[in-house]
Amino acid sequence: MTDRIADIWGARTPYARGTRWPVRVDTKLEEGLTPDDVDHWVQSACVLCSNGCACDIAVKDGRMVGVRGRAVDTVNHGRLGPKGLYGSWQGMNGRRNGQARDRLTRPLVREGGRLVETDWDTAMDRVVERSRALLADRGPLSHGFYTSGQLFLEEYYTLAVIGKAGLGTPHMDGNTRLCTATAAAAMKETFGSDGQPGSYEDIDECDAIFLWGHNMAETQTVLWMRVLDRLAGPDRPAVVCVDPRRTPVAREADVHLAPYNGTNQALMNGIIREVIHRGWVDHDYVAAHTLGYDDLAATVEPWTPERTAETCGVAVDDLRRAVEIFGTRQRVLSTVLQGFYQSQQATAAGCQVNNLHLLCGKIGRPGSGILQMNGQPTAQNTRECGADGDLPAFRNWSNPDHVAELARLWNVDPLAIPAWAPPTHAMQIFRYAEQGSIGLLWISATNPVVSLPDLPRVRDILSGDRCFVVVQDLYLTETAQLADVVLPAAGWGEKTGTFTNVNRTVHLSDKAVDPPGEARSDLDIFLDYARRMDFRDRDGNPLPPWNDPEGAFDAWRECTRGRLCDYTGITYDRLRGGSGIPWPCNDDAPNGTVRLYGDGVFPTDLQQAETYGHDLLTGAVVAPDAYRARDPRGRALLKAAAYLPPFEQPDEEFPLRYTTGRTVYHFHTRTKTARAPQLDRAAPDMWVELAPSDAEELGIAEGDRVRVVSRRGHIETTARIGEGRPGVVFAPFHYGYWDTKPGDPPRAANELTMTEWDPVSKQPSFKVAAVRVERVGPGGRPSPAPTTAASAPARPDTVPATVGGADAEVHEDIAPVEPPSAATEELS
Repeated sequence: MTDRIADIWGARTPYARGTRWPVRVDTKLEEGLTPDDVDHWVQSACVLCSNGCACDIAVKDGRMVGVRGRAVDTVNHGRLGPKGLYGSWQGMNGRRNGQARDRLTRPLVREGGRLVETDWDTAMDRVVERSRALLADRGPLSHGFYTSGQLFLEEYYTLAVIGKAGLGTPHMDGNTRLCTATAAAAMKETFGSDGQPGSYEDIDECDAIFLWGHNMAETQTVLWMRVLDRLAGPDRPAVVCVDPRRTPVAREADVHLAPYNGTNQALMNGIIREVIHRGWVDHDYVAAHTLGYDDLAATVEPWTPERTAETCGVAVDDLRRAVEIFGTRQRVLSTVLQGFYQSQQATAAGCQVNNLHLLCGKIGRPGSGILQMNGQPTAQNTRECGADGDLPAFRNWSNPDHVAELARLWNVDPLAIPAWAPPTHAMQIFRYAEQGSIGLLWISATNPVVSLPDLPRVRDILSGDRCFVVVQDLYLTETAQLADVVLPAAGWGEKTGTFTNVNRTVHLSDKAVDPPGEARSDLDIFLDYARRMDFRDRDGNPLPPWNDPEGAFDAWRECTRGRLCDYTGITYDRLRGGSGIPWPCNDDAPNGTVRLYGDGVFPTDLQQAETYGHDLLTGAVVAPDAYRARDPRGRALLKAAAYLPPFEQPDEEFPLRYTTGRTVYHFHTRTKTARAPQLDRAAPDMWVELAPSDAEELGIAEGDRVRVVSRRGHIETTARIGEGRPGVVFAPFHYGYWDTKPGDPPRAANELTMTEWDPVSKQPSFKVAAVRVERVGPGGRPSPAPTTAASAPARPDTVPATVGGADAEVHEDIAPVEPPSAATEELS
């Protein structure tokens, strides 16, 4: 037994390169229960980060009472992280500080300015009445949908058909725009399509790991366990960390580069120039499998190591050492996340990571690959299914043949699918709602009143009478409190469906218990709306035609046939009982595909490509004729971009750089994790982090109350004197207002961020802003920031350690280590 609040990553199980990661099964049950007390276990996978760890849900007397990792699964080999161990099942039970459950159990409608309970017919009739009136008056562009990275594949695909074929609106996106849009954009620009090239198994084979803006230790804890176990083995891979904070990743790194916020593109240009100048380019691979080398080389040429180091604020020797590791190690794995995606020139920097691997030919082979990570568990499905700004199954908006394929699948007129204009991204959807052109905005399983940038503006948009707001969720979140209609949804463990994690592995989550009260699955809610609206295909049949999750999944399988994300070889039956399966899975790859592009052939042909690309500086779309003239013929595209300084930089009034992020104990806006007592106690309230030198200059001590001010607003909270770089202020974005009192000062991190986004991915820039910090007064005790990870205090002796206590005890069952020969044979 171990306290997994204090010991986040659990016991080490070292292993050597080329052998199988040992099994360790983590189990957490309700206090006082043993495995013998459990009535039955139900197969699922965790949805509290993008890793996609397989697990079983413990059920007793019709309740979820715990979880255990699945030993047979390729993703986690039995392990679970703190959010999965404590938050997954307790977050559904809905108890806050021991109080009664606060789950939504009946629909709510707004009457006289207040939300009151009602029945489903009344609530849905109100939605349908407004929907029909808007369609008659203004047409389909009056409707917008903003969804999540938390639903199941079947629900996303159903929503995509309803929005794109039933209504015909291009105004569909998800909060995946905030976390994973750049991952998709960078892969589309370079490889022609979304879809991760690499695999988690590359950790088992690599000689070096580069983490670009990715605090894996907190955002994907189980993946970091895999890295830690390789680092503890006999042939430790080198680690290079790019992050302005001293995260647990940075502490393990051989090289830690801490660039200024917003300078990632300068850093990448400098690294690529050094690779070229030191002769580490695989010119045979580049000539055979890529286009654009000369333009890339010319673009990066001005970025000498000295200029790069000065611009980014890093040591030139560290820069050279990092490049040497990449250039000389045979097998290199890169992972990328929000430090790049939510910053200046996000897509351009993500493409440069792709370029680096292509230049050295380090892609598609065991140990050599790229994971453009997701921030949310089902973000991959949002993109695959078309519930965001994409067309289903990685089809191309600009390709009439792809639109015609969808029309045949759905049996609708091709003109019904809104392919006549670029899809609308989330930030633009909210702008249209602000302007009044979107009259109905349907928000499902997300909380934009906390998670979007420039929160005063977002509150104003959703609280006014310009837009009819429908919110579908588990709890009365800050966003739901502003809605005109609130629909109670079933969540994880209360419904059946599939989802796909970062490395394309598909898992099935079976229904374990009934949802509370009258709550319904998101699939049932969407289908109810479609039936009440009487959406029909060309032959008069209901649209969508399915009525249950498996029917939706079977329709999705057919939609993917012949596409990169081919699911035709995956069925519910195949997913039950064993491991998840990575797509593409079809007749040619009946057991799935571990990694892509081993043959050096990329989906860039005109009829395969998901996009014809963009100018990385302006976002201007590449026309089909221009793309055709370039004639990629299955070659990857080395796309280049000059460095542009951040649009908001420190000055005399706002002298510090502001960045936001996550903590290991919470997910998104804490809708679930704050209802797990172990997680809530570990990180109960908001804080901001200052470097010791900045704190000393400002006269701020650990735990002092501080006010952080930007050009958009201010927050007030306590200070953690941490280990970040001087000049940078960090704030976790999880904390909103549902557990505060009237009159409390603002505390949400996004009060300070700005409405700016990347020109290609349209992902908001949460990590680039200028602020000042003012001391308000003494706090009386240390900041509530955890001591266990990146928010650790600079002086640990002054702050009590973060521990979980008796109810945080977790059972870890470590399996015997297999002989190397047997393990190697199984892996291969």
